[in-house]
Amino acid sequence: MQVMPGDGTMDELPRAPEQVAMPRRGGGLRATLGVALLSFLIGIALVGYLAWRSGVDLDRLIDPAREPERAQPLASVTPAAPQSEVAREAVAIVAQQQGGLDQRLAALEQRIARLDLQAQAAAGNAGRAEALLVAFAARRAIDRGAPLGYLADQLRLRFGDAKPIAVQTVIDAARQPVTVDKLVARLDGMGPALENATHESGFAWLRREMSALFVIRRESAPSPEPHKRLQRARWFLESGRTEAAIAEVRNLPGADEAGDWIADAQRYAGAQRALDLLETSALLESRDLRDASGRKVEQLSPVAGT
Repeated sequence: MQVMPGDGTMDELPRAPEQVAMPRRGGGLRATLGVALLSFLIGIALVGYLAWRSGVDLDRLIDPAREPERAQPLASVTPAAPQSEVAREAVAIVAQQQGGLDQRLAALEQRIARLDLQAQAAAGNAGRAEALLVAFAARRAIDRGAPLGYLADQLRLRFGDAKPIAVQTVIDAARQPVTVDKLVARLDGMGPALENATHESGFAWLRREMSALFVIRRESAPSPEPHKRLQRARWFLESGRTEAAIAEVRNLPGADEAGDWIADAQRYAGAQRALDLLETSALLESRDLRDASGRKVEQLSPVAGT
């Protein structure tokens, strides 16, 4: 049909046949393949699970010609020893171990015994040393004229069973202290009265003078003159020989005037002898000496053998 220009009317042109929309076939194919693949995987998993539960060898199913693996035999197997021989060897090993254990136990017991003896010896020596120190301290207190204090209790504890008389003598001497200085000072003060007998009777004076007219003595013998005797008594006191000083004073003409001095000097000498006895007991006493806790010191003194 032609269209004329300028003509307001238009005849309809012939139309082409309309195209019908065809459905897309690509998406349906992919869905089908996915379902098939999923079914295949599920089947494989199910077969494997059944084979695992039933213990079927999958390799054998896949390759029937394959031989199953067999356990390889050991390279070398030592023949078992007879039971009696094994038992004897076990008994021998146990006996050997038992013997070694007994030896070690015996050595350990000997060592413990030695340590015990050493500990006892150390404790005994310590007890003796402490007792000796107590005796030394008591001697210093007596020499200084000081009270004993706690030393009196220590003397009773350590030496009360071994030397009770000596302990009491020292304690009594400390209650009425006498020192060397006091004895020397009193002796010097009594010197003139001791050299000259003021209260001597006439007959006694005559006898003493007659006995002094003829004196026979060795040249090395000490002089019997009163002045010399008094001087020797002083030296004996200062050197600690109290008994010798007492003997010299007793031989003086005025010895009757020195009664109190002689008594004090004898008490001081007795305390010194008692202290000597306590010191010897601390070294050599083997039965009744006690330590600080009151137990007997059973360890012998290291100087007992000498």
